[in-house]
Amino acid sequence: MSPPKVPPSAVARNGWHRKKQTPFMTEDDNHAKNASVGTPAQSEVAQMPNAIWTCPMHPQIERSEPGACPICGMALEPKTVVAGPEDDTELRDMMRRLWIGGALTLPVFVVAMGHLVPAWSHAAWLGGAVSRWGQFALSTPVVGWAAWPFFVRGWRSLANRSLNMFTLIALGVGAAYVFSAVTMFFPQAFPSAAGHGGMPDIYFEAAAVIVVLVLLGQVLELRARNRTGSAIKALLDLAPPTARQVAPGGDHVVALDLVKVGDWLRVVPGDKVPVDGAVVEGHSSVEESMITGEPLPVEKTVGDKVTGGTVNGTGSFVMRAERIGSDTLLGQIVNMVTEAQRSRAPIQGLADKVAGIFVPVVLGVSVLTFILWMALGPEPKLAHAIVSAVAVLIIACPCALGLATPMSIMVGVGRGAQEGVLVKNAEALERLEKVITLVVDKTGTLTEGKPRLVDILPVGLDAREFLRLAASLEQNSEHPLAAAIVQGAKEQNVALDAVKDFRSVTAGGVVGNVSGHAVMIGKPDFLRNEKIGGLEPLEASAVQLQAAGKTTVFVAVDGKPAGILAVADPIKATTAEAIKELHALGLKIVMLTGDNRRTAAAVAKQLGLDGVEAEIEPAGKVAHVKKLNAAGEHVAMAGDGINDAPALSEADVGIAMGTGTDVAMQSAGITLVKGDLRGIAKAIRLSRATMSNIRQNLFFAFLYNALGIPLAAGVLYPFFGLLLSPMIAGAAMSLSSVSVISNALRLRKVKL
Repeated sequence: MSPPKVPPSAVARNGWHRKKQTPFMTEDDNHAKNASVGTPAQSEVAQMPNAIWTCPMHPQIERSEPGACPICGMALEPKTVVAGPEDDTELRDMMRRLWIGGALTLPVFVVAMGHLVPAWSHAAWLGGAVSRWGQFALSTPVVGWAAWPFFVRGWRSLANRSLNMFTLIALGVGAAYVFSAVTMFFPQAFPSAAGHGGMPDIYFEAAAVIVVLVLLGQVLELRARNRTGSAIKALLDLAPPTARQVAPGGDHVVALDLVKVGDWLRVVPGDKVPVDGAVVEGHSSVEESMITGEPLPVEKTVGDKVTGGTVNGTGSFVMRAERIGSDTLLGQIVNMVTEAQRSRAPIQGLADKVAGIFVPVVLGVSVLTFILWMALGPEPKLAHAIVSAVAVLIIACPCALGLATPMSIMVGVGRGAQEGVLVKNAEALERLEKVITLVVDKTGTLTEGKPRLVDILPVGLDAREFLRLAASLEQNSEHPLAAAIVQGAKEQNVALDAVKDFRSVTAGGVVGNVSGHAVMIGKPDFLRNEKIGGLEPLEASAVQLQAAGKTTVFVAVDGKPAGILAVADPIKATTAEAIKELHALGLKIVMLTGDNRRTAAAVAKQLGLDGVEAEIEPAGKVAHVKKLNAAGEHVAMAGDGINDAPALSEADVGIAMGTGTDVAMQSAGITLVKGDLRGIAKAIRLSRATMSNIRQNLFFAFLYNALGIPLAAGVLYPFFGLLLSPMIAGAAMSLSSVSVISNALRLRKVKL
């Protein structure tokens, strides 16, 4: 067999996109498919027609170019995280405005606040027209240029009728600056605002300092938000940018997006496997900790599957590409994590409702504060009214409320991906926290899912002939037990014959004609329904096998009982430890299996399970999950087979073992890439930590606004004579969003 020819100019449209051999992810015009792994800087992505930008707080907003969210005013982010350099365009712009604005604001602040320093209290340069005009000259570019993005977003919020944080900032800063400018040019218009030296007080320093503090908050927030995608970036970096393509003229290195299904690729020592496929030549050991979590390398020979992103050892082999781009395991993981990070948890509904009325309420409180100070406050009334009204506008922060949930979800989902726990959506993560009962399948979940033929007990037939008849019939069946019987026959070099009149009965057995003999294999009840009698001696023999945890199948030949085949599926080495961890987390564990009662009971007793339901069909699993739900229990279901998919969908949270079928994974809210039951314990700890983090964020955001707004309005003035400076309000507002994001980032270090 010769490797396929690939024209050098051929470009595979396979979901992988690269530019200058740097990985990145993108999406097609439907914004929904072919997201995968690739590699240029985000600034390059912004120029590409397929790049989609969205808002972390409002994922329904999608744009084809960078900008600000029309609802909340926050900077849009690429919908798909990319490897390589960050797109720090906005961050650099905010940094430039911060440094220049800060340099201009510092002398304004010193001059305005200098009278509070005893040594400067009588300095001539602190008062008079020169000082006031100097403050005006320096603060004008701060408000007019450094704060320009805030005014633009504030105006858009009014035009879009989506009032947000920037509405309040623009109104607060604008009010302080305009009032100060008017009092400078027309001091006689505000006699009631007279302060130091008989001149009306000016608040240029407040306007400028607020701008600088908000800019500082934006810089800190942008830096923190960039770190929320670190988990996906780590996944993206697993993919190599190139592959060694095998061709008749010799190997040549090609960009990964040139690889097509069926191509032959050479993997040399130390290389990363470029895509998913199978070994066709050579052998080596491959480090697959990305999938298995185990650092020990796995031997790979001809016919074995290899996964893109895993690391080759000291050997060399040629592989055939079978899955490329977004179809690879790594591509699917990245897609799932990206979608989950953009999903919305039900708990976010509360924050959304509050945020929807927040800004109008704050505007009303600000107006009411101004009126009350003008009506009831001491002189200078107007000055006090302006200061308090502006402070109310500035201190309020709807962003902290809006960010509380999505930031925790983004970081939590990414943290789970690092541990092989893939979350399908935020709702599944929220529901998992409430789970008290875990329902598990046996085969492939508690056990390795690789049954082996261990006992052959014929009656009236030679053991080899008995195995030949049974294995010949079973080669037409897709059941895991059938595969074990066929494999057992091959290991003993038993030649198999063709089958005629094959018939399969779901949850029963199989029937067919082998070499002129009518052969039946299945459960005792199935054989009885097929008019086979005299099974009692075989059933008695099967009891001991089943008590040892083995699964038995009964065989009849030419209308008479012919013997028993026993198959054993070893329990995973990590299952017992996982059960202990889950019990420690307070979960009740129930096993549902189609296996016979004695075998199921033996496994349940060995593992210390809380309950077991055996000889249950797929529909029965669904019914049992419904029964538990009806009893008020929050149920998670873990399984790996096609027959588990209905029950996975019915449970509050479905958990698919990543080593199982695609159907099971699509039906589940959580997928364990490593197929290890300990991953369920990790998923539950992740869920609890994430939901706790969200509640902390929401509590802080609500408490901050509940306390901050009354303080800014002047509630302490009648008792202590204290007014909250707009500058302090600006600092508090800027730090509130940063605090929420910083708290969410703690999830990156949570121990799972």
